[in-house]
Amino acid sequence: MTRKQKAAEIARILDQLYPETPIPLQHKDPYTLLVAVVLSAQCTDERVNQITPLLFAQADTPPAMMQLSIDEIREIIKPCGLSPSKSKAIWNLSKIIVEQHEGEVPQSFTELEALPGVGHKTASVVMSQAFGVPAFPVDTHIHRLAARWGLSDGKNVEKTERDLKAVFPESTWNKLHLQIIYFGRQYCPARGHNPDACPICSKYGVKS
Repeated sequence: MTRKQKAAEIARILDQLYPETPIPLQHKDPYTLLVAVVLSAQCTDERVNQITPLLFAQADTPPAMMQLSIDEIREIIKPCGLSPSKSKAIWNLSKIIVEQHEGEVPQSFTELEALPGVGHKTASVVMSQAFGVPAFPVDTHIHRLAARWGLSDGKNVEKTERDLKAVFPESTWNKLHLQIIYFGRQYCPARGHNPDACPICSKYGVKS
């Protein structure tokens, strides 16, 4: 079985398990999604979703966020971890969006990745989920599962992203990356994983 054939079978299973793929991070527009994704670094989506309503009650637009001080932002987002760097990033990216992008989140990878605190994965999430541009954000779940399923060698997330884009049709990327995240959380955790009971690893996993 080729990698593409295996990928097609895996996609079929994921479609059966997760026909609907709501975005895990609560948001109402591209800006609130961007802030939520920045907060999600080394933090669970569940925790982020507890904190963002408190933050967005104070400021849910770039101009409003600039009215808060970095210290005020940091106090609100402290439970998400890395609050000193995240608060600076959120305030500064809001300033740049206001001053350089007329208050609107930019719709290109280059401009998004130029914002403070925004790396390629964050930009990919915003491009795919806010703007519908095909992208394949690779988080720890996707990186781990791609290696377990033999779809990538797992050397680094950049290589994993290239490998997955090569075996899955572009039209499926935006939905598929969420399906894999949901699957990783429910069936294929990093620890305590039983490959024989896993709907995908039991059939297509790499035998160690």
